[in-house]
Amino acid sequence: MFALPLFETPVRLKVTLFLYLYPEPKFIQMEYTIFRPEYLVSVTGGDPATMKEIAGIFINQIPEFVTEMNELLENEKYYELGLLAHKAKGSVSVMGMEDTSKMLKEFELLAKAGEQKERYREFIRKFGEDASTVTAEINDYLSGSR
Repeated sequence: MFALPLFETPVRLKVTLFLYLYPEPKFIQMEYTIFRPEYLVSVTGGDPATMKEIAGIFINQIPEFVTEMNELLENEKYYELGLLAHKAKGSVSVMGMEDTSKMLKEFELLAKAGEQKERYREFIRKFGEDASTVTAEINDYLSGSR
């Protein structure tokens, strides 16, 4: 009479019970702030091997993008910097990084036009920071903890 059936049990109690029964760290899930797995899943059809391959390519490209962006900035090759921002925008889109993609689009247009040059370094810094965050999130997702 005092006990509720499990399907009527409040969510908080269900979560507490679950964590009590399964306290292993693998059940503690990372909160994704940038990465949107549904984009990667849609592009790959959900195939784990393909997801890992595409994610690996992306993760390996990031340091190259950042290094090349800094070199182009130092050499004042702004149009080429805009082209590289465009290329990076395509890569981040596959990972669902919508805000980063919008930022790179703005960077691309400004750099191609050679406008607001004082902002370029901040664009590159933000891109590197977002890429570092998303790398951790992708690795968490692909580790199978989901």
